[in-house]
Amino acid sequence: AMEDVSAKFVSQKISRVRWRPLPPAALQPPDIFATGSWDTEDNRVSLWSAGDLGNAGLNGEYHGEPHLLCDIQHNGDVMDMQFLDQERIVVASSTGTVTIFRHHQHNQTLSANHQWEKAHYHVDQDTSGGGAACTGVVCSNPEIVTVGEDGRINLFRADQKDSVRTIDNADSSTLHAVTFLRTTEILTVNSIGQLKIWDLRQQRNEPSQIFSLAGDRVPLHCVDRHPNQQHIVATGGQDGMLSIWDIRQGTMPVSLLNAHEAEMWEVHFHPSDPDHLFTCSEDGSLWHWDTSTNVSEKPSFLHQGGRSTAYLSHSTINQSVVSAWLSNDPTKDRMEITNLIPNQTLSVNSLDVLGPCLVYGTDAEAIYVNRQLFA
Repeated sequence: AMEDVSAKFVSQKISRVRWRPLPPAALQPPDIFATGSWDTEDNRVSLWSAGDLGNAGLNGEYHGEPHLLCDIQHNGDVMDMQFLDQERIVVASSTGTVTIFRHHQHNQTLSANHQWEKAHYHVDQDTSGGGAACTGVVCSNPEIVTVGEDGRINLFRADQKDSVRTIDNADSSTLHAVTFLRTTEILTVNSIGQLKIWDLRQQRNEPSQIFSLAGDRVPLHCVDRHPNQQHIVATGGQDGMLSIWDIRQGTMPVSLLNAHEAEMWEVHFHPSDPDHLFTCSEDGSLWHWDTSTNVSEKPSFLHQGGRSTAYLSHSTINQSVVSAWLSNDPTKDRMEITNLIPNQTLSVNSLDVLGPCLVYGTDAEAIYVNRQLFA
């Protein structure tokens, strides 16, 4: 349903897009999102409003386009970004620096609130130009975890100048992405096809578990964990394959799904409807993987008001969702896959989903918002 998508051309290649989280118990759809750019002299972190729902036409279709609220110059390519809370965004730079930007809502400005210079570096922190790209960041306020090209893992607290913990030689290869498994455990993926679990309570600097793609050592670029079933993890990498892992068993993925023709840059389970998963790629496609289809006893709860009640009253749903992701071949009859961008040519670098809304950013210097993902 491309007519539900509004586009904004922004004259910069977009490397990251993120919805601002909604306050607890918020009923409205998400509206504010952040973007970061790359591959130019003057990279920027920008905040946008997805547009005015008041512009909806007679049939409820949506005509507004995203508009810029504020932006700020960013030193280096934006490699990753995540909201820490409603007002602060943590941004990872190709220079190795990690910056917290604050959004001042009263006058719509952004300012640098805190910075860890060269959180990632190749030789030593004092060498000029010795920074190593910070490739990934994940937040669980006030904790911030970063990973980088230097194989380092940093644990920061938003209110502290120095790192709380650094694992210097966490990996001998590039770490590409990181996410939380639980409050004290993180997952990393690296450039030789490994998924590792780190327990931040342990003082030793080794992973508590290592998983790897069989034989190929294909670089993994992205990782996400199922929001309700914490043992289910999805990764994507250089070969465009989607890998689903069950970290309770074995050291290899439970399923490998043919996906994109080129690198997969991001994978995201829908945070409240995790039988939906989204991936985007260098090949210009963005895929919606839907395991909720063809499960006859399963009511659609995407269109219902109270999500939590839907979950409670159909607790069996979760089982069918889980077995769909973990079955040997989820595509057999359990999954519908739709490319949401039929004829895009340049790389789709980033996507984010929240409620009924999808945002994605591309090397075609454009951002796109779909406010009716499940219409």
